[in-house]
Parts: sequence; structure tokens; C-alpha cells
Amino acid sequence: MIRGIKTALAALAIATLSWTHAGPARAADLVVATDTAFVPFEFQENGKYVGFDIDILDALTKRVGVTYELRPMDFNGIIPALQTGSIDMAVAGMTIKSERMKVVDFSYPYYDTSVRMMVSSKNTTINSAEDMKGKVVAVKTGTTSVQIAQKYGAAEVKQFPNIDGAYLEVRAGRADVAIYDAPNVLYYIKTAGNGEVKAVGPAMEAQTYGMAYPIDSKWRKKFDIALLQMIETGEYATIYEKWFGKKPN
Repeated sequence: MIRGIKTALAALAIATLSWTHAGPARAADLVVATDTAFVPFEFQENGKYVGFDIDILDALTKRVGVTYELRPMDFNGIIPALQTGSIDMAVAGMTIKSERMKVVDFSYPYYDTSVRMMVSSKNTTINSAEDMKGKVVAVKTGTTSVQIAQKYGAAEVKQFPNIDGAYLEVRAGRADVAIYDAPNVLYYIKTAGNGEVKAVGPAMEAQTYGMAYPIDSKWRKKFDIALLQMIETGEYATIYEKWFGKKPN
């Protein structure tokens, strides 16, 4: 991910030499949307939103010199909110996809991921993506998992506004498998699965996350510069290791 960072950083800097920091006229310079529950990227702990994305956002806004108001919302509502201009930016573990790029702008990629399957610990029949054919698959509404389940021939795709609903559907025996982004699946199994669920099969559908903005937003290049600086200086790696227990590739 960091290959060519210096070249990218120089190009972005040239393109934005004329910008200055936003002034303090408003209570916050930016309204930033985030998902309501996407562990370990953004989630509530002791009444406060924390997570990898939140730490990245804090570091980025400090570098750019702006303040922000965090606006948690269901993932499915983020792109419409960007399109209407009711939010300035979204930091929500959002996969960069060609269809989404038609209606919003994305930042430089900041996280590489994939999709994993989760089944009951007693399940011995689902071991690969092809095994989803004819099965009941639980997913989160508005995510790439919906298309993946359809692609592999799921008999029924149950969609939930919160991924925990999909996980509980598997634990209750009302769905054969849940599929979602690997970090969240593995974190759930480790911290809340109680030995009742397991990850199966290889990682699927390599993806990258990006921050999203309204089309032609003035903020995108400013934050891209800050992100690349964080990667160059090692600040990004420090935050990554805090949340994932290892250095980024």
C-alpha cells in the first residue's frame, strides 16, 4: 500500500499549494459520518466512539488543522448523506468500489482487507465460498457481502442493518453462514463468540478501504496529503499495531 508514497505525496502537495486551514467560524469545520458498530474500526466504549478509524480521523484532522463533529449512522445511509451534502466526509471502513466511485469520491486507500465466512462451530458442511450455494446467508445491508452471497448462489440472503444481527442469526440456527469483512468477523469470534462460531474457508474478495467525500470535495486532497504523511512518518503503523496487534504490510 505504501509503494510510491513519496511520489503521490509530492503530486498532491503541488496540486494543493494554495489551500489554507479552515477558520473557526463554525463549532466544527467538518461533519464526519461513521458506522454505528464496526469493531474494531468504530464502536462505542463507555459512551464514547473509539476504534482504528476514530484514531486515524483524530490524527488526520490534527494534521490538517480542522475540527470535526462525528455523526454515527447506519452504513446504508452514508452514501446518500454524502450525495445530499449533509455530511462532509465518511470514515467507516468503506470498500472502494467502481459503482460507489460514480457517486462519491474516495481517498487514497488506507486499509487492505478481505471477506471471511463465519459458521456455527458444529458446522462441517461449509468450508469454501462455493459451499454457500443453496444456503441461507446473513449479511449487513449495503455492503459488498450482499453481492458476494448472491454471486455464490445463496438460496436466501438475509440482510441486517447491523452486522451483529447477522452473527446472531447464525448462532440461533436461522442462517447457515454469515459473511463480512475479515477484521470484524475475527474480532467477533475472538471477543464475543463464546466458542459457538468459527471462521471457515480462505479469505475472499480482496478489498481496500477509503474515506469517502462528496464529488469534487475540497477536503479530499488535503486529507490525502495528511494520510500519506502519516504513513511516511510511521504514525499510521503505530495506530495500526494498537488495534490489530501487528505491523501493516
